[in-house]
Order: sequence, then C-alpha cells, then structure tokens
Amino acid sequence: MMHGKRAVIMLVAGLAILSGPAMAASAPQSGFDVDLATRLWLDTLQGPARARSDAYFEGGYWLPLWGTLIAVLIDWALLHLRLSARFRDWGSRISQRPSAIAAVTALLYLLAGSVLTLPWTIYSQFIRERSYGLMNLSFGGWLGEQAISLAFSLVVGTAVLVALYAAIRRFPRRWWVLGTGIVAVFAFVALLLAPIYLSPLFNTYREMPQGPLRDHIVAMANRFDVPAKHIYVFDASKQSDRISANVSGIGPTIRISLNDNLLNRSTPEEIEAVMGHELGHYVLGHAWRNIAFFVVLAALCLFVVARIAPWLIARYGQSWGVQDLSDPASVPVMMICISILSLLATPLTNSLIRIDESEADAFGLDAAREPDAFASVAMKLADYRKIEPGHVEEMLFFDHPSGATRVRMAMQWKKDHVPDARMVHPAPLPQHFGEHRK
Repeated sequence: MMHGKRAVIMLVAGLAILSGPAMAASAPQSGFDVDLATRLWLDTLQGPARARSDAYFEGGYWLPLWGTLIAVLIDWALLHLRLSARFRDWGSRISQRPSAIAAVTALLYLLAGSVLTLPWTIYSQFIRERSYGLMNLSFGGWLGEQAISLAFSLVVGTAVLVALYAAIRRFPRRWWVLGTGIVAVFAFVALLLAPIYLSPLFNTYREMPQGPLRDHIVAMANRFDVPAKHIYVFDASKQSDRISANVSGIGPTIRISLNDNLLNRSTPEEIEAVMGHELGHYVLGHAWRNIAFFVVLAALCLFVVARIAPWLIARYGQSWGVQDLSDPASVPVMMICISILSLLATPLTNSLIRIDESEADAFGLDAAREPDAFASVAMKLADYRKIEPGHVEEMLFFDHPSGATRVRMAMQWKKDHVPDARMVHPAPLPQHFGEHRK
C-alpha cells in the first residue's frame, strides 16, 4: 500500500506462502468496541517480531541525517580539494561550448559522488536491509541493480544539471524560475515514461493472465473509471518479501501493477482491500497534486539556493577555484544547499504523502468494504514499519499512516458501516515474521 518517493510497485493474488490470519468471529456485538477491536489486531504482533520491526524503523530515523551529512562532507571535499574545478577544466579541454563543459563537469561530479558514497550506500541499502531480513538479493545481484540505477542517474542527472546551468547563464538573476519549469518537465516525463522504460530494468513485467482475479480487478477499476487495459504482475520477490501494488503512469502509460508477494502472502479479500487503496490514489488525483506540490517546493528550494550559493561562492570561491554560480564547478555548492534544504523539508514531504495515503485508505475501505482484510494487510506491513508510534513520532517520521492508525480507521469504518458488526480474534503473526527467509 504505497507510493512511495517516489516509482512503481504492485499487487496480485492466489496461493499463500503466509496465509491470512485466521479470524474467528464471535456473536454479533450490540455495541462494537473500536478500541478493543483495534487492540486485538495490534496484539497479533508481539515478542521478537515486534521488537525487530520497531528497531528497524526507529534506526531509519537517523538515516536521512547521516546521509545528508555524508553528502555535504563529500561536496565540501570536492570543493576544498578543487576537484570540481578540475572537472570543469577537463571539460574545457574537450570543448569550449558552455553546455559541453557543464555536461562533462556534471557527469564527473555525479560519478565521483556515487563512488565516494558507495560504502554508505552498501551499509544503508544492503547490509542493514539484509540484517533485518528485508533483502532477498545477493550482494552481486544488488550491486547489479545499483549499476543500473547509476547509469540512469548519470544520464538524467547530467541532463538536469546542463539545463539548470543553461538557465543560470541565460537569466543570472531569475534563473530559479526557469529552473523550476525544468524540474517540472523532468518530473512529468519521469511519471510518463518510468513504467515503460525504467521499472522493467529491475523486474520482469507480464500481463496478468485471464481469470477470475483479473476480471475482479478490471470490474473494480471500471467502477471508478480507472483505465484497466493493462494489468501487470512483476517479480518483486527477487528483491524482498514486501507486499505492494500501484496504479502508475499518466495518460497513455497508465497501468495497474501487482507484485507477486501480494499473491503469495494475501487472501483474495486482502488483495481487494489493497486494490481499493491503490485505485483511490488515481481517482483522487494524487499524482497531479503531488507534482504541483513538489514543483512549488522545488521553486522555494531553488529560490533559496539562488540567494545562498552566490554568497558562499563570493566568500570561498577563490579558494575553491569557482568563479560564480554560472561556473559548472559550483555544482557541489548548489548540491550542499539542496541537500540541507531537502532534509529540513522532510517532515513536510512526509506529511503530504501521509495525507495522500490516509485519503486512499478511506477510499479503499469504501470501495472494497473489507475492513478486517484491510487491518490484516496493515499488520503484514509491520515487518518494516513500526506499528504503534507516538503522535509526534508519526507526524515527523512516517510517510504513511502507521499500522495502528490504519487499523483504527478500519475498525471505525466497520462500526459505522457494517450492520451488527462482529468482533474478530485474529491469530498471532508468526515469530519469524520479518526474518530473512533463506
């Protein structure tokens, strides 16, 4: 149930590796107790499994801070050692065209940054994930995917930086306005083309076979006028055991994608609950709203960069070998500012995404009318997301509603919409929950 910072993730159904929790229904309740019903679900995650889930997620609170600090230190080193100036000089020897010099500088900067941050990337994205049982790839397989990501980042990142430096040269005082437009164009193109050209680089996508499940998904999509010409299943299990689904793309590239983990770990009712949530993102126009929000955020960020970066260059540029902001060697200065501003904006971006997810949850409950299945899926997501955070903790660090918030919403919906709602007593989640499956 996610977006998800951003790509493409999916949903399927059928046989279960981990069957849905057994739910024994009691007699109809004269007064359905939302608090008790919520607690019965939350208490299915106990002991080492719950401690592991909490430890994983709480440890992640520090990752953005350390990642930003490492990025800033590397950018500072590239400036202090005059390496970015050297990258620019190498570009000048290849061509005297400003765009070519910017391209060479950007390419070398991105490549150097990726190499220097590789130890941190290995720890944060492979070792840590593997230690919590959330990574199924071997190190070689993971490294191969990182190479694909690097190639994509070099191409797209270089193009963005070349365009930004062209804007700085052409409009030195108001470049951030055109820069915002550049960011918006790249964001739109990414949404349009990622499902077709990027996602298949990491996973195999196949049209979902004809059958009752596909028919049910198509019928659900048709109820809300969601294009359902293409419904894909992809092999997310090669990377991890996380369950997910999405409606991705825009215009002619819209497709529904379902991952095999959802098929293997979920009941038909749970799949319907997830599908209702994902259709909600499309029906509620979250993709377009998010583009608008992030474009405004990019405008604010570039505006601040346009004020701070020239001041830093005026003060330290001579020792760095950087002439002014239009000099491509200034790219680490720009990135230091962007890294810090992005970190400061994290609670705001988390809140926007969390609001979207909460709206999609409400839509999905109305669409699927499966509150217990929805609660069950929320608990299954706890292998990588803390189930019961504090209010401030959830507001600052969660980009999705917590499991407790989602289960309570489902139980409140059940009380409000299900006549003679029955209390269920779900079975405990297995203690190996969240451990790596060898």
